[in-house]
Amino acid sequence: MTTALTHARVLTAHGWRGDLAVLVEGERIAALLPNDHPQVRAAQAQDLAGALLVPGFIDVQVNGGGGALFNAAPTAETIRTIGAAHRRFGTTGFLPTLISDSTDVMRAALAAVDAAFDEGVPGLLGVHLEGPWLAPARKGVHDPRWFHVPGEDELAMICAPHRGVRLVTLAPDQVPHEIIARLAAAGVLVNAGHTAADHATIRAALAAGVRGFTHLFNAMTPLGSREPGVVGAALDDPGSWCGIIVDGHHVHPAALRNAVAAKPRGKTLLVTDAMPPVGADSPEYLLNGEIIVAKDGICQTANGVLAGSALDMATAVRNSVDMLGLPLDEAVRMASTYPADFLGLGASHGRIAVGYRADLVAMDAGCRVRQSWIGGAAAL
Repeated sequence: MTTALTHARVLTAHGWRGDLAVLVEGERIAALLPNDHPQVRAAQAQDLAGALLVPGFIDVQVNGGGGALFNAAPTAETIRTIGAAHRRFGTTGFLPTLISDSTDVMRAALAAVDAAFDEGVPGLLGVHLEGPWLAPARKGVHDPRWFHVPGEDELAMICAPHRGVRLVTLAPDQVPHEIIARLAAAGVLVNAGHTAADHATIRAALAAGVRGFTHLFNAMTPLGSREPGVVGAALDDPGSWCGIIVDGHHVHPAALRNAVAAKPRGKTLLVTDAMPPVGADSPEYLLNGEIIVAKDGICQTANGVLAGSALDMATAVRNSVDMLGLPLDEAVRMASTYPADFLGLGASHGRIAVGYRADLVAMDAGCRVRQSWIGGAAAL
């Protein structure tokens, strides 16, 4: 059956189009045709009544949602719960993210992702292991008792053949660069984060295979006049990607505007670093034995350490317009097209174009999600 999504403002590779319908066959986009085209009239039509139709959002850093935390219960059911919570806010693809924990929990998380793929959990694209190969000096809310240099068993586990994307965040000042090269050679995406590295160390890590930077500015050495640090290396390197958290709490909007301006277009992507309160009734969750309460959109410990966020992707897009002054189409691409490219999925995800997966979001001008589709199936 062919479905025609009609009378929307469609974000195409060439900008907004108000005269096109999107034809969906199975999991793919079959055609973009005028609303009055015979093929559109012959299809089962869904009139979107002027909504904005955009590529589905892809979040590469999702710790939790719907009251669930991946670390607390690394199971396929937890992944399903997190995905369902974030679909309400336009996320049609995501990486469940495990923060620093034991090797046994890491192993359970990887098994959970495999099981979730087997079960066909909607939107699952892989997994993100944020730690435990991090720097104590930039630990953030991570528990440093788990920090260490990866051993051979762990490397074999991470580098083994796998389904979906595997993203690892590590500290290049703590992990030998030959290990970075080994991970990259095995198809694992490597980000630098939670690192006290200097500029030279990061430059060498980029040469070894680091692909991007996890939550730019947070938990890394800052840009200084004589020591550019991690931030300086990230902004100076044209080939790497930078994830940013646009919630008004993690980073000042002026710093984010500078970062977006410094990086080549397409190399900055929105992430949420979301915790269980997203899509849940309760603002509370347990992390490292401490009860965290999200208040006024801020998740932090009693000592004031940021503990992830209460951000969703639709709000991140809206904030990018309101706080950073970006055009809406560019903010959407930072939530969809550019994350897809970062993950190596740019030929199948993140765009409204013929042959691409029909991962789509219909929203109003205020970025409130009306409906979403994952692989052509209504997800909301």
